Amino acid sequence: MINVPPLKPAERDRLLKLATYASVAVAVLLIALKSSVYLMSGSVSLLASLIDSLMDAAASVINLFAVRYALKPADHEHRFGHGKAEALAGLAQSAFITGSAVLVLLQGIDRLLNPRPLDSAWLGIAVMLFSIAATIGLLLIQRHVIKRTGSTAIRADSLHYRSDLLLNASIIVALLLAAYGIQRADAFFGLAIALFIGYSAIQIGRDAVQILMDRELSDEVRAEALQLARSVEGVVNVHDFRSRQSGHDWFMQMHVEIPAQTPLVQAHDLGERVRARIVERFPQTDVLIHTDPV
Repeated sequence: MINVPPLKPAERDRLLKLATYASVAVAVLLIALKSSVYLMSGSVSLLASLIDSLMDAAASVINLFAVRYALKPADHEHRFGHGKAEALAGLAQSAFITGSAVLVLLQGIDRLLNPRPLDSAWLGIAVMLFSIAATIGLLLIQRHVIKRTGSTAIRADSLHYRSDLLLNASIIVALLLAAYGIQRADAFFGLAIALFIGYSAIQIGRDAVQILMDRELSDEVRAEALQLARSVEGVVNVHDFRSRQSGHDWFMQMHVEIPAQTPLVQAHDLGERVRARIVERFPQTDVLIHTDPV
């Protein structure tokens, strides 16, 4: 749960589209380069990286459509907006990443049992160095976008690309060892990468499921919201506080206790003051207040 500063809708749309377009472009470029070198070298670890890039491209395309859908305003059939499309995209990414991990695992086992020398290992190393540079550039863009928007889909995509840095570095080590005659190193590194990719998939899927299941916002955010509500003059206490997240939007609802003799108009104004104070601190929040006489 990321607390983000106020951001105009047009600026948020621009940043999300920038991140998704950049992700697709980097994935497609790396697929073209890795495919060519894999056909020349036959490296399992390079195949792992190629499959990972193919999954990146598929996940990025899903992200592209999911983010565009999530940016649509609330309508008659979706009164709470379309923000959960981002969590669905994260769940789809998890499935893609898991599939790539299984495929690489099987290929690594086969190459471990049937080792063979690699060709064009140095060319593969050059491609992996370029991949690292391109990935770092993309991560810098994604980091800026996540900081400004708090997007679940972009955060999931960024997690995968961060794991790619370790993956690409390990592939360089595997290719270096293979170039000096240690053939099984390529297969061992491929197996290790597959397990690491699978672990990343579990993390992404878990976060997406929590949002789809309407998990409460973080304890820190909830505690601060309660403190803000109770700090309004005239509020006796607050109970039945609930919260959830849908894409960029947060939703909070609470029962505000006020003196029983408070006139209806004043009770309404008091509830509005509570709502305004919370929204001032968390602008992305939709707050529903119910007043209880005590």
